[in-house]
Amino acid sequence: MHALWIGPGVPEPLRAAAEAWGIPLTPNAGQASVILDASPDTGNSGSQWIYALVTPFPTVMDGVTTDQLRAVWKGSSNEGFGKWPLLMTAATLAAFSDAWGTPGIQVQVLDDDKLVDAAWAQLPSWAIVPFETLGPRWKVLTVDGQSPLRKDFDASKYSLELRFAPESSSEDVSAYKMPASNRDPDKLATVIMTGTSALVREIAYQMEVKGLDYPGQGMGDILRQADVLHVSNEVSFDPSCPPPNPDKNRFYCSDPRYIELFDKIGVDIVEQTGNHILDNGARSMLYSLDLYTQHRISYFGGGANLEDARKVLAIEYHGNKLAFLGCFAGEPPEPIATGTSPGANPCNYPLITSQIRQLRLQGYLPIVTLQYKEGYSPKVMPWQELDFRKMAAAGAVVVSGSQSHVPMEMEFYNDTFIHYGLGNFLFGQMGNQPPGPGLPLQPSERYEFLDRHVFYDGRYIGTEILTAMLEDYARPRPMTPDERAFFLKTYFGYSGWLPLIPTPAPAVTPTRYPLLEFSPLPTHTPLPAATPTP
Repeated sequence: MHALWIGPGVPEPLRAAAEAWGIPLTPNAGQASVILDASPDTGNSGSQWIYALVTPFPTVMDGVTTDQLRAVWKGSSNEGFGKWPLLMTAATLAAFSDAWGTPGIQVQVLDDDKLVDAAWAQLPSWAIVPFETLGPRWKVLTVDGQSPLRKDFDASKYSLELRFAPESSSEDVSAYKMPASNRDPDKLATVIMTGTSALVREIAYQMEVKGLDYPGQGMGDILRQADVLHVSNEVSFDPSCPPPNPDKNRFYCSDPRYIELFDKIGVDIVEQTGNHILDNGARSMLYSLDLYTQHRISYFGGGANLEDARKVLAIEYHGNKLAFLGCFAGEPPEPIATGTSPGANPCNYPLITSQIRQLRLQGYLPIVTLQYKEGYSPKVMPWQELDFRKMAAAGAVVVSGSQSHVPMEMEFYNDTFIHYGLGNFLFGQMGNQPPGPGLPLQPSERYEFLDRHVFYDGRYIGTEILTAMLEDYARPRPMTPDERAFFLKTYFGYSGWLPLIPTPAPAVTPTRYPLLEFSPLPTHTPLPAATPTP
C-alpha cells in the first residue's frame, strides 16, 4: 500500500510540503510506505527546524542553560522559573516529547495564534515556539548563550533544534522535497537604533585626549554586528570648529575628524532631525551631508532642502525592504528645512502617515523616528503618545523617539513597538535627574537603551533591548547583569507591564562623576572643506 503517515510533531510547513507529494495519507503508521517524523539520527540530512524559548517581552531574565530547561521539562527544577507556566502547540509538544521524553510538568497546549496572549495574561510565563512563528511581543531567551535572533547564531551549539526526514523501507525518498530549514540566515536582517548623539563638549574633549575611537571601545563589537546601525547625530561637522571646551561651548559643531568614530563602529545611517544641526549655520550642515556621502553613510529626517529632508530612506537587506522616516516636532532652536535651505524635516503628520501607508503597500517595513519635545521624565507625555501612535496606526512597525536625554517607557500598539525615548548614546552627560513622584529610579543621563530590531523574510519578528552605561563622559559600556536587571525591571514598570516597586539601584561607581579637569587643547589644522551638496 502506497501511503504516507505524518507524525503529530511535524511542523505545519513541513506537513504542507509532504501533503504536496501526492501520496495518499493514512492515520496508521503501520500501514504507511513512507513516514515523515522527527529523525534525531539523520546528522545533516532532513529538514532542520529551529525552535525558540520565548517569554512575554517584559521579562527581565535573558537566558537559561540546556540543563536548566531540561530540568524544568522533567519537573525537577529548583529554580523559581521552574514554576512558570510552559505553553506550546500540540505539534511542538509531540515533537519535544519524542526528543526529550514525556514532560514531568503540566504543559498548556494552545493554538499558535493564542499563545502570546495567553502568556502575557499570566506573567511570568514562557513557551517553546517554532522560529517561523516569532513575533514582536515575544522576548527570545538565549539557551546556552545562543539565540536564533542573532547573526552569530550557531545551531550546532543549540539544543532547541530538531530534524525531520521521510523514511521508507520500500522506496527511495530522496525525491521528496522539503524546506531545508525554517531559519535561513540569508533572510535575516538586524537594525540597531540608538538615541541622542552629539560629538561635542565633554565627549569631544575625551576623543581628543584618549583617541577618536575611544567612545566606541565599550560597545563597538556589539554595534558592528548590526546589518544597519542608526545614529541620531544632532550636530554638524565643520572644518573650522574650535577645540572642544565643555565650560564654554554652547552652540555646537564637531571636528570632521570625528567621523572616524562612526566609521569604526560601523554607522550606516544618520538621522538629521536634531535641534542643533543648524547651530553652526547652513554651510556646516551642507558640508556634513557631503561628508556623510563621502563616507558612504546615508541620512534621513533632514537634508539640503525641504524636498531632500522629506525623502524616505529605503533600503533592502537580505530580502527585507526597510524604510526610514524621521521628523522634527521639538522646541527651539527649530532647525527646519525650507525650499532653499537645509534643515530637519518638520513633522507634517498627514504627509508622513500617507508615506507610511504607501510604503506598506509597496512591501516596505517603515521605521519612524521623531525628534520630539524634550523632558527629563521616563513617563510619556499624553500629546507625545497621541503623535507616536499615529505613526503606528498608519503602519509603522517601529516608532522610536530620538529627543530624550534620559530613557523613556515603551509599549506595543497592536504589534508596533513604540519606544518613546532611548536616552543618550554618544553624548557627554553624566548627571542624575531628580526622580518624579513615586518613581524608584532617578532618570539618569548615563543609562542608555539601544534597540536591536530583527527582520526575517519580509517580517518584523522581534526586538532585543540592549542596555549600556556611560563612563568617562564619553564611553558607553554594556551594563553589568545587576545593573541591567534593575534597569529593565524599573522601565518595564514605568511601561505598565510590571509592578513599579521602589528598590535601591545597584551601586555604580561613582554615581556622579566630578567635572573633568579640562586643560586647553591646542588648535589643529582644519581639513579642507568638502564641496557642499547643492
